[in-house]
Amino acid sequence: MSATSASASTAAVVPPDDLFRPSSAMTSGDLSESSVSNMTQAFPFSSGNPRIEETRGVMHLYSDDTSASSSDLPVGRKSLVCVLGVPNHMTYADFCQFCGSFIQHILEMRIVRNDGMEDQYSILIRFDSQGSTDNFYKHFNGRRFSSLEVEACRVLFTVDVQYTGSIEHAQTSPASSTEQPSCPVCLERLDQDTSGILTTICNHSFHCSCISKWTDSSCPVCRYCQQQPEKSICFVCKTSENLWICVICGLVGCGRYKDGHAIRHWKETQHCYSFELETQRVWDYVGDNYVHRLIQSKTDGKLVELNFHCAAHSGDDCGSCDCSADSGFSEALMNSKVEAIVNEYNELLAAQLENQKLYFESLLQEVKEETEREISEAIEKAVTIKLQKMQAKLDKYIKEKNFLDDINENLLKNQEIWKAKILEIEERCGCLFCLIPHHFKD
Repeated sequence: MSATSASASTAAVVPPDDLFRPSSAMTSGDLSESSVSNMTQAFPFSSGNPRIEETRGVMHLYSDDTSASSSDLPVGRKSLVCVLGVPNHMTYADFCQFCGSFIQHILEMRIVRNDGMEDQYSILIRFDSQGSTDNFYKHFNGRRFSSLEVEACRVLFTVDVQYTGSIEHAQTSPASSTEQPSCPVCLERLDQDTSGILTTICNHSFHCSCISKWTDSSCPVCRYCQQQPEKSICFVCKTSENLWICVICGLVGCGRYKDGHAIRHWKETQHCYSFELETQRVWDYVGDNYVHRLIQSKTDGKLVELNFHCAAHSGDDCGSCDCSADSGFSEALMNSKVEAIVNEYNELLAAQLENQKLYFESLLQEVKEETEREISEAIEKAVTIKLQKMQAKLDKYIKEKNFLDDINENLLKNQEIWKAKILEIEERCGCLFCLIPHHFKD
């Protein structure tokens, strides 16, 4: 990877023209152009930080059918392969660890992004020999990146890499074409003969041993992250256009020119400050105006002050107003407004905090009343259940008492009957005793 970069302190970007340029020794003279084109497929790719400079190109790879069998490898292949479809959550260190058994045979690696594959990236790898390239293909093609994941490593032999152009979005510092590039981590020269070189997706180069210790998915130099955040959507209608985020609770809703879920959230919760994703400004629903005068520059991504005097002009240069004629007057005017702006923000913050205090106090009062009502209902329910149980027991005891009274009454009646029968029997016995002596005398 013969790249031209500045010293480690500046960490210049590697020019793509010198990366993976096919040498005369690697060209397959035995194959005709038509036969090669029938066996290959083109993959457009890009690299670089989109805010600074973006490099585009096309890589021609052998198709899967050509290299499907490990024993029947493509004829005229080179010591250059491409690993397609590496998941974004896999960092540079993870991939270096994944192919650790071949890391000493790797001369250079370059991270690129394929068009239409936002959640994946690809890696171009050049080896020191054709044997190492073939062994790498046989060992890793079709192998899963992890036992816990379903993504498998897809390795294809590379025919050619062509760079179609470069788009500069911001002014970059010129790099020296004579100075040997150095690694920003260890400050040693980037020499592929002594150590493998890895170029990140933002075109910064490092030693493989140095970048393998970097566990983050961002670049150590420019902090550009290969795993881009997911696009925000409205929590209600799931749209991704004209989105606003509530500064108080973080709810994402669409603007009033879509379905108006953001302003509906303000009416329901009284959260009056909302952050617009597109312009990076804060809107006050109560004052019906912007309270945040900073916007994100499309050139370098920094926050700059919005010039309201020139906001109506569509051109890049303002020539119809005097906003840039006297910079000293503008600076003095800005300094004179600093204290007023601070006071304004303090008043806004105090008012918002007071509104939030009243709002949350009302919520606490509602919760307290609801709790008291639930407690009273629970007590009333418990008392009612207790009374019902006691009434059931009382009815049971009354029923038993009535039953015992009936039995007692029947027993008393039977007692009178038996007493009468006993008297009758005693009278009969008395008469018999009187008759017995007379009988014996006769």
